Amino acid sequence: MKQLISTIGLIILICIIGCKKEKQEEEQNKAVPQAKIEITSSAFSYGEMIPKKYTADGEDISPSLKWTKLPEGTKSLVLICDDPDAPMRTWVHWVMYAIPPEQDSLPEGIGKEAEVLNGIKQGKNDFHKFGYGGPSPPKGKPHRYYFRLYAIDIIPDLTIGATKSDVMNAIKGHIIAQGNLMARYQR
Repeated sequence: MKQLISTIGLIILICIIGCKKEKQEEEQNKAVPQAKIEITSSAFSYGEMIPKKYTADGEDISPSLKWTKLPEGTKSLVLICDDPDAPMRTWVHWVMYAIPPEQDSLPEGIGKEAEVLNGIKQGKNDFHKFGYGGPSPPKGKPHRYYFRLYAIDIIPDLTIGATKSDVMNAIKGHIIAQGNLMARYQR
């Protein structure tokens, strides 16, 4: 009987965490304006598998990204890459901010320093490191990895080592457009 109660408790806890995660993502998406940015990569197309080269099982380097259709009034860009399918919570793989609006792409293999490409800032990912940390999901079904690019009407004043949460709080109410590129990876 104790084992049954423990199992039921665990199931309830998993449901609560899953519902909370879903609600947070839903609220985040509601706050995003209708303007869309087109974001692409030469490494993969939307919904495709991420080549091993860009994962923790390969060279673990960032893929190249390119975007178009920035709206008027864009003062800077923010890039977040995360995995909403990670166990327990969304796992953050890349945080980049203070990207100038003149920049229309990122090359493959950006360094893992706090500042890159003449002033673009990289925050801390959930591996507690600067820069891109490639997919490294547990064995099982494929995980989705979203590369989200936000056009904002400010240049956020953030300290070195800002997290996704820090960045999203700083740009709340300042997002004027968003683009998403989703790819998958499975072990």
